[in-house]
Amino acid sequence: MFQIHALDPAPFAHLFALSDTALAAQGARRVVADEAPGFPCRVSLMDASVGDELVLVGYEHLPGNTPYRASHAIYVRKGVAQAELPAGAVPPVLSTRLLSIRGFDRAGMMRTADVVDGTDLAAALPRMFSDPEIAVVHIHNAKQGCFAASATRA
Repeated sequence: MFQIHALDPAPFAHLFALSDTALAAQGARRVVADEAPGFPCRVSLMDASVGDELVLVGYEHLPGNTPYRASHAIYVRKGVAQAELPAGAVPPVLSTRLLSIRGFDRAGMMRTADVVDGTDLAAALPRMFSDPEIAVVHIHNAKQGCFAASATRA
């Protein structure tokens, strides 16, 4: 069994009060969703609706002293709560996309990886976690490469 985790909104909340100039100085930008789907929020694990305000910001999803240290752009919607999914659940924002999944050990070293259709994620994650060395699986949108969510054993 697995548990998919959304990002905590707290580290991003202050960004919505910044001017566009101040956001740009931090390498971020304010956007308004002009199509749906197309703006997947990493906090709510839902696609934004047309007209929703978001911030596009770089996020370090694999910090630490590892060759795999990584960051990528993510969208965060304004004023949304952190998604809390039941164990084994895959939200539509993931099940409707082509995904890259990467299994890391406790030292942040990649031990396995795969590309799966989002409809196959619920079967792919338990296969990755069958390796006892895998501590976390990072889920990315395969086409754009952006970090989507993480998963751990439930």
